[in-house]
Amino acid sequence: MTVSVEAQGSAQVKKKSVIGGAMITTATVVGAGMFSLPVAMSGVWFSWSIGILAVTCFIMIMAGFMLLEANLNYHIGASFDTLTKDLLGRFWNIATNITFAFVLYILAYAYISGSAAVISQTLTQYFTIGISSRITGVIFTIIVAFIVWWSSTAVGRITTILLLGKFIAFFMTFASLLGYVQVDNLMDVMAPEGTSYLPFLLMTLPFCIVSFGFHGNVPSLVKHYGKDPKRIVSCILIGTLFALFLYVFWLYCTMGNISRADFRPIIAQGGNIDVFITAMGAILNSASMDVILTFFANFAVASSMLGATLGLFDYIADLCKFKDDNGGRAKTALVTYVPPALLCSIYPNGFLYAIGYAGLAFAVWAIIVPGLLAKASREKFGNPMFRTWGGTPLIYVVIVFGVITMLAHILSTFNILPTYS
Repeated sequence: MTVSVEAQGSAQVKKKSVIGGAMITTATVVGAGMFSLPVAMSGVWFSWSIGILAVTCFIMIMAGFMLLEANLNYHIGASFDTLTKDLLGRFWNIATNITFAFVLYILAYAYISGSAAVISQTLTQYFTIGISSRITGVIFTIIVAFIVWWSSTAVGRITTILLLGKFIAFFMTFASLLGYVQVDNLMDVMAPEGTSYLPFLLMTLPFCIVSFGFHGNVPSLVKHYGKDPKRIVSCILIGTLFALFLYVFWLYCTMGNISRADFRPIIAQGGNIDVFITAMGAILNSASMDVILTFFANFAVASSMLGATLGLFDYIADLCKFKDDNGGRAKTALVTYVPPALLCSIYPNGFLYAIGYAGLAFAVWAIIVPGLLAKASREKFGNPMFRTWGGTPLIYVVIVFGVITMLAHILSTFNILPTYS
């Protein structure tokens, strides 16, 4: 009996492990951005941080399911551009493309800023080489741009090495910090009587949603697994919930070591990664912890930088229709890396601010747009393959959450919301 090519392909898709897709999801969301969480959430502190992270995780998972629901009605490989153009029209298509590009560019800037600060600190502290973060940022950007220009294979190999190093350093950091945790810090027992945490809750939302930003991977998961919603749902759930566990544990380790009051000078200095690491090292007074934290930070920012800018590189190449030869890839590299590198040379310590602005744009294409896509998709196709739990009311909950996140960042930018500083 002969087996058709389609049947063979289907069989191969069914053999693909869910764990692989779940790890892709986790690796996408867990990166250098996690360094912003303890600083950004110091106002609401530990207990409220866990609550808002759990709520945000739920909303982001539902938004991912809604995007999947719409995506399954189109050919495998269909992207945000195809879905928004067909279901939502020109306005939302343009808005999605602009906010998508903005997120990638602002994250590229954030990771250049973070990596420049960490590399500069590492060179100064361990090699007595005094180079400013502006210069290290430019050098690091040129190296990454060359790797991406050279070939996607090189990117894949180096990313694998960086991810391995990142997760080794990640668990080394956790294991080291765990022994220093003080419950009094977590409970904020030294806080003055009448201390309030809730006023700072809304300003944490943009940072929280960036920490669960796997949505750009949904079309890729469909491409990888085929139209198998059960497996893709499992990938999203496992990967995102594992990320939530890591974030809670990270806050437990950091907030358990640094008191709420001690976060004020970190915020006053811009909240960049090098400032955070220096504060941790000073409080713990441990040379080995300095090395582990620096090791972790370098791997985290490098892997995040490479991952984020590779997505931007591919987006620019497709948008500008640059050829995939040496000349075309050189043009793509210039358009991809020059703007964030220039911004970093002008304003080198904007890591924390950049993550917040990324959250503003992320609220559009990763929360509001998926909700609108699910609503339009149900009206046009029904739900032949998959339907997100919660019906239409949940769609509105997700969209409202996205709008509140946008408003929170805008109000915070204009100092209308209270800021912990």
